[in-house]
Amino acid sequence: WGIRNTEVTDLLTTELCLEEVDWCWKTSIGPAFVALIGDQYGPCVIPSRIDEKEWEVLRARLTARPSDLELVARHFRRDENAVPLTYILQAPGTGEACEPEEATLTSVLRSGAQEARRLGLITQEQWQRYHRSERKKKKEGRKEGRKEGRKEERVCVCVCVCELLARLGQQLRHDDSKQHTPLVLFGPPGIGKTALMCKLAEQMPRLLGHKTVTVLRLLGTSQMSSDARGLLKSVCFQVCLAYGLPLPPAQVLDAHTRVVQFFHTLLHTVSCRNFESLVLLLDAMDDVDSVRHARRVPWLPLNCPPRVHLILSACSGALGVLDTLQRVLLDPEAYWEVKPLSGNQRQEMIQHLPAWAKKREPLPHQEVMAAVNYVPQSPTPPPFRHGLSEAELKDVLSLDDEVLQAVYRDWTPPSKELLRFPPLLWVRLRRDLGYYLARRPVDGFTLLAIAHRQLVEVVRERYLSGSERAKRHGVLADFFSGTWSQGTKKLITLPLVGKPLNLDRKVAPQPLWFSDTVANLRKLKELPYHLLHSGRLEELKQEVLGSMSWISCRGISGGIEDLLDDFDLCAPHLDSPEVGLVHEALQLCRPAVELRGMERSLLYTELLARLHFFATSHPALVGQLCQQAQSWFQLCAHPVLVPLGGFLQPPGGPLRATLSGCHKGITAMAWGMEEKLLVIGTQDGIIAVWDMEEQHVIHMLTGHTGEVRCVKVFAKGTLAISASKDYTLRLWNLLTGQEKFTIWDGGSKNPTEPQIWSLHVDEAHKVVYSASASKINAWNLETAEPVFHILGDASDPWMCMAMLASQATLLTVSRDGVVSLWSSATGKLQGQQHMSSIKEETPTCAVSVQKQGKLVTGFSNGSISLVSSKEDRLLEKLPDAVRFLVVSEDESLLAAGSIKLSFGVVRKLIGTRRCQICPPVLLPQVWSLSEQGTLLDILEGVGAPVSLLARGGALVASASLQSSSFKVWDLSNAHRSRVPAPFLDRTGLTAVSHNGSYVYFPKIGDKSKVTIWDLAEGEEQDSLDASSEVRCLEVAEQRELLFTGLVSGVVLVFPLNSRQDVICIPPPEARKAIHCMSLSKCEDHLAIAYDNMVLVLDIAPGDPCPVINGPRYTFYTQLPETISSVAILTDYRVIYSMTNGDLFLYECANSKTFPLEAHRSRVACVEVSHKEQLVVSGSEDALLRLWDLQARKWKFEMSYTSSYCRGVQCACFSKDDKYVYVGLKDRSILVWSVLDGTLLTVQFVHAVVNRIIPTTSGFIAPSRHGYLIRERFQCLSARASQQDPLRNFKKAVWMVKSRQREELVAAAGAPRDLESESAQGNETKSNKSSQVCLIV
Repeated sequence: WGIRNTEVTDLLTTELCLEEVDWCWKTSIGPAFVALIGDQYGPCVIPSRIDEKEWEVLRARLTARPSDLELVARHFRRDENAVPLTYILQAPGTGEACEPEEATLTSVLRSGAQEARRLGLITQEQWQRYHRSERKKKKEGRKEGRKEGRKEERVCVCVCVCELLARLGQQLRHDDSKQHTPLVLFGPPGIGKTALMCKLAEQMPRLLGHKTVTVLRLLGTSQMSSDARGLLKSVCFQVCLAYGLPLPPAQVLDAHTRVVQFFHTLLHTVSCRNFESLVLLLDAMDDVDSVRHARRVPWLPLNCPPRVHLILSACSGALGVLDTLQRVLLDPEAYWEVKPLSGNQRQEMIQHLPAWAKKREPLPHQEVMAAVNYVPQSPTPPPFRHGLSEAELKDVLSLDDEVLQAVYRDWTPPSKELLRFPPLLWVRLRRDLGYYLARRPVDGFTLLAIAHRQLVEVVRERYLSGSERAKRHGVLADFFSGTWSQGTKKLITLPLVGKPLNLDRKVAPQPLWFSDTVANLRKLKELPYHLLHSGRLEELKQEVLGSMSWISCRGISGGIEDLLDDFDLCAPHLDSPEVGLVHEALQLCRPAVELRGMERSLLYTELLARLHFFATSHPALVGQLCQQAQSWFQLCAHPVLVPLGGFLQPPGGPLRATLSGCHKGITAMAWGMEEKLLVIGTQDGIIAVWDMEEQHVIHMLTGHTGEVRCVKVFAKGTLAISASKDYTLRLWNLLTGQEKFTIWDGGSKNPTEPQIWSLHVDEAHKVVYSASASKINAWNLETAEPVFHILGDASDPWMCMAMLASQATLLTVSRDGVVSLWSSATGKLQGQQHMSSIKEETPTCAVSVQKQGKLVTGFSNGSISLVSSKEDRLLEKLPDAVRFLVVSEDESLLAAGSIKLSFGVVRKLIGTRRCQICPPVLLPQVWSLSEQGTLLDILEGVGAPVSLLARGGALVASASLQSSSFKVWDLSNAHRSRVPAPFLDRTGLTAVSHNGSYVYFPKIGDKSKVTIWDLAEGEEQDSLDASSEVRCLEVAEQRELLFTGLVSGVVLVFPLNSRQDVICIPPPEARKAIHCMSLSKCEDHLAIAYDNMVLVLDIAPGDPCPVINGPRYTFYTQLPETISSVAILTDYRVIYSMTNGDLFLYECANSKTFPLEAHRSRVACVEVSHKEQLVVSGSEDALLRLWDLQARKWKFEMSYTSSYCRGVQCACFSKDDKYVYVGLKDRSILVWSVLDGTLLTVQFVHAVVNRIIPTTSGFIAPSRHGYLIRERFQCLSARASQQDPLRNFKKAVWMVKSRQREELVAAAGAPRDLESESAQGNETKSNKSSQVCLIV
């Protein structure tokens, strides 16, 4: 580089070169060869430092030679800060000629050392420093010095921590057999907490037994230990392996909330199984990302079960970590202070320090501070970055104009084309910074970071404040964005040149992908952080948050959690609603990612189908993302479904979160709004406490051995009481997670006896009432002592109970309608009466009206009665059993619902106004009570029937007994009209016309009317009166007719463009309900199927509307089962299926019936190809058969099974008959190849599709969420792509049987395979062997 070594390295050339050789040996994985050329590495150089005692000896020997003494004194300067005092060799000034003086100085020092050695004033080792080469001295002395240093360091540590270790050991033994809180060691930085934690880990076998499992984590020293997700995963794996427990499954590892729950449960498992003690030592909690500046620490157990110990260390001071721990760990005895050393201890420690530790390194150069500016300090918030590699640091220094101007202030760079930070200068920098840097493995790289917190604070205050901070982050942003890579030149003005130079800095390029499978993880993790803190927010929005390439690369390489972390980091600093929309859209993708895994097509589909609604209104960022997604789909090489519009739930709606647990189904829920908590009880007896602000589990409360039946939260959200099938009540502190007491609520072990089904808390009198079928118990909430017991009549058990606080009474209603009134203070009977308004009905549900002191009770035949201590009166009558009752907060309105008939009422309790509505059956629904019961919104479910709703203010949580997931809704957002409203249909009886412009479905609350929904406007355009309940709908697009099949057996035909000419097709027999209808492909025939009869009618052109003739043919099935689906061909052939899986082909012209090979379960759909050569049938066991109508045999039998699969809902052929589109009940759409039966692609659409209608390039499909799916199927190759469509599914299998192949094998005499033989014993109606194409 044209820089003299002696000037650059301050007379340390030889030492640096030898250190470089050592460094190469450490970092190289292969053999090392060192070639010594010339005498550069051989000569003896002047010592860089001389101890004070040695200096005095040399000066005494040179006193007789004043000129020599003056020469030595001029080149060495006393360092007052060193212990012991040291004289440091000074570098020559700029422009000084140092070679002659260096030789003279060497000679003078040698002569003085020689005389002192002769007189015995210095040792042989000291003498060798002046007479032997540096290489020889280093080789001999390095190993012995380090060995001695380690030995004396251990002595130092032991001297300081023995007393504290003894007290800690005593505490651990005391806590080992009982529940206890974690321990926190705290003290100022550098006090010795890490040394103490390491010593604790070493002493654990002696303290708690030699089989004790000790897990030590020095947090912040690696990427995994700095991130809570990685930390918990590694700890769970280590504990499971140590105790021989099953490892966490993949579905747990996919979501951090489930990992937290698994970790809590794992600690209790270790404790309950009487294993050896487990000790978790987590040092430096300050270096864990999720702890700093957090309100809570969700993953931190606030109580440790017996034989499980958790010991943490944290710094006291201004970082805030200790404050966070003190907010969640309230026990003052949990905190142990590590105090500074006393004066005597410090002196003793200094005496034990090895010689190498007493020497002080020279102060860093100007370039040292420049390098420190770029080394990220892990405690500096926000703490997502772990450091820079050596190569990155050299590149960054080469991009910093200020650093280069300082380097080249006295000489010009040797090259006229490029400019770099000199490599030899970097060697010196690395040496000077060596004691201050920590090396950490991150993503396969070794990164450098500042190791000492005190130095971090000084550097941050001096060099990373104000405008300097933005400037440094700007240089790093330039580097990681690759702005100046690949030959791009950057201007710089050097002091000696005086004019701008445009030079190449030769920094590494920064692509998103190094190869098809290797992502640039360093760029992905660093660039958003540095763009944000450099103030380049627009670039951050366009190049990162608004780039589909970036989003897909980040998601695929790091998962949805890392992708959302970037948005969580940046979104609060950006005043951009567009970024908020993208952020929320990614959060809505979670269920699909958990099901299928992260892949490009899924991510592009999810974002495009959710953000397409906003592409026009937000073109700058959302519109750009949609365009990028569409461009990617055009180039996609494998079969894929391309969204042509928005059809998934858009962001900005009422859904706030979808959360999952690693437990069984949810049985109870209760809100604690004051503390923003949601308490959930499960089938396996676990109670999970969720912090809904952080959306994390903060406690996993274990203790119940049976299903949790009820949970009540009280005391301003700080306490909860739970009741379980194990006949116990447990009181919990929700802030600390501690169980305050357990109450045995009586009862027998007889499983047939009803368990507790109701809890009521009277906070004013500190009493909780538990009710079951034959008893009511009252317990004191402070002492857990019984207040009273009420025993009922076992032959007439109580079905409903309410505590009426205003009257200090308990009111019960029995199965036979006996109303009893009890004193809530003493439990004495105050009165009893029989209900007069209800006869021969059983109570099903109840809700209390506290202000009126009454109980509203629902009954099995639909009656709703208002019960008081004096009377009862009938309020309402529903057509079926009442399943839920809800009272508004002001108790002026009552909502009641009947699940079976999907019918309900909202009634004003004060007055007579009422309206009819539909209740929440499978999905939560939002109704406007002020607008005569208008349905406002239908909320997406959890994929299972909703069995629980819990409301807390504007928030509603919905859950199911069949799922561990639950959803939280913000009803204050339910009225946002940011996109066209979805059509509100849940019957599945939808029809579509005008190429998807209009949707027809039975009207909500009145199925005798058909709603016409305008999709473009998002509103009801009109309604048609059908006079009877609608059972099915069909649209003849070419004929412009809407066919409505009614429960009365009548078919009404409405012209699409007119409301005047309505055609009525009467039933052949009275009161025969229509099951299904079908139109031929040319729309010239109509088939109407009843229970066991089919009518075939002709449709002829007419003016002003087509004419319906017939019935042309009528035939009966002569079978006891009913028809489930039907399809008609142009030549009057009819294919129909039965509810038991039978399938038939009927030729109307010949009155012949041809049985086809039956399915194993109910056939859900039968569809004919457009050329009418093929038929596809789909059944509820997800089996599809592709039939050759001419041969009347199936060509392919295609099956698809997964852990979520629930059968076929609908199917159709593509317009060119090359593909079959299939909608499944597991909310996905499949595409199969007609050519060979190959599964081409699978798409999860979050909702069941009601029907699929082919278009020129794809299909349209109305979904149960009220959106019209419009997609194009793209398959660039003639045959199916070799890419596996199920490659990311956790558990999924698809198979295909080919009849032609089986017949060829049979004709060749091939032996039957084992699968064929085993198939004969199954209950299936086919004995053909199966060719398995793919199993994942």
